[in-house]
Amino acid sequence: MPITTCVFDAYGTLFDVASAARVAAGEPGRDGLAAIWPKLAEDWRLKQLQYSWLRAITGEHTDFWAVTQSGLDWAMERHGLSDDPELRERLLALYWELAAYREVPAMLTRLKAAGKTCAILSNGSPDMLDGAVDSAGIGTYLDAVLSVEDVGIFKPAPQVYDMIGARFGCAPSEVLFVSSNGWDAAGAAGYGFTTAWVNRAGDPVDRLAHRPQHVLTDLSAIPELAA
Repeated sequence: MPITTCVFDAYGTLFDVASAARVAAGEPGRDGLAAIWPKLAEDWRLKQLQYSWLRAITGEHTDFWAVTQSGLDWAMERHGLSDDPELRERLLALYWELAAYREVPAMLTRLKAAGKTCAILSNGSPDMLDGAVDSAGIGTYLDAVLSVEDVGIFKPAPQVYDMIGARFGCAPSEVLFVSSNGWDAAGAAGYGFTTAWVNRAGDPVDRLAHRPQHVLTDLSAIPELAA
């Protein structure tokens, strides 16, 4: 069946999760952060994801804002920044204003011009996602912003992918699912979606039961895949 619906992960896929640390590092008086911000951003993201997986496995769900804060606290302690509560608050505030990757508006414009349904399906909590979408100015391109909070478990649980068919009445074969997380693209492929992994870092494919059908370096080619 043809692709009718393009669904995007949010953090790391549409929105640059490193931009919070990068922006803060460029502000006056943050020389300590400026020296290590890429590693802090990497550790923050890794722990954020690890905490979401562990909570899904143990059935101890909390919202994504809680695991985002926990991940930052771990990363700041690792890099000797735990004694700077003002920096913590600044980084968390910037996470509500993450920049979209530069190709995102043009890519979404092309999808909508082609008549595709476009949506976000994210681990993020609804208020976090609303903030990111508004800050990036991409709300007009989206037919829905779906959060795992509606089902109470993080991706890659199949209950999350169920939300797409429930919302749009489409079959899995009609969906192009796009994520920068290899494990998310693999989970969606196993569910039955056509999947594209946005592998900006050039990482190896995860050794999981399923593999994404497409591997891209950015989002520019998504309209061609959807066609």
